[in-house]
Amino acid sequence: MSAPDPIAPNSPADLGLTELSAALAERSVSSVAAVTDALDRIEASQPTLNAFRVVRRAAALKEAAEADARLAAGVRLPLLGVPIAVKDDTDITGEVTAFGCGGEFAPKTTDAESVRRLRAAGAVIVGKANTCELGQLPFTSGDAFGYTRNPWDQAYTPGGSSGGSAAAVAAGLVPAALGSDGAGSVRIPAAWTNLVGIKPQRGRISTWPLAESFNGLTVNGPLARTVRDAALLLDIAAGPHDGDRHKPAPIDASAAVGRDPGKLRIALSLNIPYTATKTALDPQIAAAVHALATTLRSLGHSVTVTDLHYGLMIGASFLPRSLAGISRVHRNMPGSVVDPRTTANARIGRVLGGPVLAAARRAEPLLHKRIGSFFDDYDLVLAPTTATPPPRVEEIDGIGAGATNNLITAACPYTWPWNVLGWPSVNVPAGFTDTGLPIGAQLMSTANTEPLLISLAAQLESALHWDRERPAQWW
Repeated sequence: MSAPDPIAPNSPADLGLTELSAALAERSVSSVAAVTDALDRIEASQPTLNAFRVVRRAAALKEAAEADARLAAGVRLPLLGVPIAVKDDTDITGEVTAFGCGGEFAPKTTDAESVRRLRAAGAVIVGKANTCELGQLPFTSGDAFGYTRNPWDQAYTPGGSSGGSAAAVAAGLVPAALGSDGAGSVRIPAAWTNLVGIKPQRGRISTWPLAESFNGLTVNGPLARTVRDAALLLDIAAGPHDGDRHKPAPIDASAAVGRDPGKLRIALSLNIPYTATKTALDPQIAAAVHALATTLRSLGHSVTVTDLHYGLMIGASFLPRSLAGISRVHRNMPGSVVDPRTTANARIGRVLGGPVLAAARRAEPLLHKRIGSFFDDYDLVLAPTTATPPPRVEEIDGIGAGATNNLITAACPYTWPWNVLGWPSVNVPAGFTDTGLPIGAQLMSTANTEPLLISLAAQLESALHWDRERPAQWW
């Protein structure tokens, strides 16, 4: 088919989640038109951008027609008729959940709780976005589907493991998408595609049919161009299933947008959590984070350059939980075809899945107490999201497990501690490199502080207007 026209102002592809929902409610655009436009852009972009593993054209158009009938009858729901994408680790009735792997899989018979909530709000799920095998990497590629590419420059990765979701939103294929984050997998691709990405408090968005995911490391979270849209998707997807292990008290994320956060004490911390790999912060990213600090000071906040010391225990807690989680998911996907590096990680995870895992989980309250004491003096931390700009898509290819670990750790050493802690963190766009690649910074605080982080992120957005920057359409 021919490529769709470039995105025009006020077209469905140009509108954000909040704007498109309002346009549908006002009936200035139909759901069939909006969903058709999204599907056409997905189809046109697949040969190059390759954001989707599953595209639900027939089902989505049927659901869009049903949404239009409901809108005509006066029904109003927060996302009625809006096209949305979810990551391919999330179950949709009638679709397979390949989680980045090759092989043949049976279609799922039940929606994940997050999908159930999106549907209840009226969303039309147009497809499942690509992710790397079992969400292990800050790349989105694999033998089963090829490379997902960055809309800002096709030679580079959009990040991972929610790279398909991020690429789809950044490219204007959908106004927002759900991803998941077990070591930065929402925040990293958000940073590398100029998006807002929220890693919520553990349990904020249910991971059911799993009571928890990857031993409590992985949470679901939204990706969008604006803070308002990310907060809206968070509110809609949030809420527990009866079987969830973690059930934080409800919040109102959308109400925090536009709310004055007050004068905050912010710690600017550039130090990298301990790793066995040589790591260094790219000077352009350091400069971008310092520039954000300058903006924050101009908004009346106190920003102090200081180091948050994570200690060694947090790394010792992360690895068993992560690798045992990989082992469990791999074991529950019989017949999956995966890279030898995935097989090796699953094998190590089996060894770590007993007493070592139990000890790692027992360490979490101690880590909460020790790192939580840092927040006696500060309300939140500003830190880089990644240490480097996005790598080229092929940099992960043809290298062994050790070289892979060195590569991903050197690029992305900053995000994983907050997965161990289970606390919220928000990536905000921090500008671009000299060559035009997006970079980001993260706002981090203690348990259940999403409203604080969202209100500050929205204040930054009102000053910096990062949502006005869009990639050129090259597919």
